[in-house]
Amino acid sequence: MLSRFFSLRRQAVSSSFLAEKLSYVRDASWSYNLVSERGISTAGSERSSGKAFADFSIFKGKAALLMSPVPPTFTKMDSGHQRVDKKGVILLKFIPAIGQRKYDSERKQFFALSATEVGCLISLGPDESCEFFHDPSMKSSLEGQVKKTLTISPLNDGGGYMFNLSVMNAVQKTNERFTLPVTKAEFSVMRTACGFVLPLIMGWDRVIGPHLDRTGHGPPEQSAIKMDPDLEWER
Repeated sequence: MLSRFFSLRRQAVSSSFLAEKLSYVRDASWSYNLVSERGISTAGSERSSGKAFADFSIFKGKAALLMSPVPPTFTKMDSGHQRVDKKGVILLKFIPAIGQRKYDSERKQFFALSATEVGCLISLGPDESCEFFHDPSMKSSLEGQVKKTLTISPLNDGGGYMFNLSVMNAVQKTNERFTLPVTKAEFSVMRTACGFVLPLIMGWDRVIGPHLDRTGHGPPEQSAIKMDPDLEWER
């Protein structure tokens, strides 16, 4: 009877310790998520000394694709509050190949995905396709001079998606095409990254996060990224 009591006691203590340990794990995970959500840096002052650039790159035989987020810009209103001045995007950069493992960056083309277009990419099924049309001069007298079409369609073998970008410039009388197969693994990275960054390009992290005064100590690190969504229309 006594041995049974100590056995049950040890089980209770062990269960209590395990539950407490799991609680610590959950708390640590929650704290890490909170730090990430609040935009609090854990890297110290080393990150503040320089700009940060990061993209996801896919290099294939005919072209390369680089994907990177461009955060929104904000403007200050008379009330002292801030509002979105330019919406953020996911910027896709296509670079044609000119040889084995050689790419011509001078002929690169950009395609900026809006929040809704990012949502379309994220929700794309294995047998589904989507198509986006961009005209930089829409609703103006120059409408139709430059047309960009991005098509994402499943590969025949089900191993991923084919990205096709067509850029027609009526002024320069050019029609450039980029074709790039993206594997399931590569598309999974793109989907996950887009889902993670979607609220950020919408500026929602600034709405629900701490309202820091970003004017007193220089611009925030994100603003150091000089990529502008408008650069898509430079070519």
